[in-house]
Amino acid sequence: MLASAPPPPTREPAIHDLASRVRRLGPSCGPVRLVAVDGHAGSGKSTFALRLAEALGGAPVLRLDDIACHGELFGWTGRLLSQVIEPLGRGETAHYSPYDWRARRFGPPRALPPAPVIVLEGVGAGRRALRPYLALLLWMDLPREESWTRGRARDGEEQREFWDGWVPAENEHFAGDPSRPFADLLVRGRPEGYELLPGPSGAAGTDPSDHTR
Repeated sequence: MLASAPPPPTREPAIHDLASRVRRLGPSCGPVRLVAVDGHAGSGKSTFALRLAEALGGAPVLRLDDIACHGELFGWTGRLLSQVIEPLGRGETAHYSPYDWRARRFGPPRALPPAPVIVLEGVGAGRRALRPYLALLLWMDLPREESWTRGRARDGEEQREFWDGWVPAENEHFAGDPSRPFADLLVRGRPEGYELLPGPSGAAGTDPSDHTR
């Protein structure tokens, strides 16, 4: 997928309140507070994650677009665990090889040292295999069809074929491994910024299909 442009600096109250909350959390992955930002493709995850990272004083952002690849849109769990989660859990610097979506190959290793907070951003960031390592799970609460329409408009005609394959793959992933029912907070975009609402947090009786709304 194409990278989003960095957002402008923000003094948004909701994001700075969230940053304060994150700082009060205990570590969840070794010395790191790992905060996941999940949601449908095109829902605004990248922009929100970057703004939250800025409010946290420049926290590192790990984009799952760097971990996934054309052949493994959602089959990257083992690679993320071995290259990133396990080293961070030991308090060591992680090394992962970002994927180049245009060249269709992985690039040279990139270092990710342990930090007080690391923001993990991407579709599937709240999957069940990762939730034990998360300090907080955020869900960008935009319906899937609206998200996909925004994503297609963002990526343009050159990515049409990719999106034709992505939509069924995302549907299949969330059908079997939904994230929204386990979100601590729901993030909704507003004309003036963001609204943060309590999430389902994996409450008993939550309908896993609710994330499609």
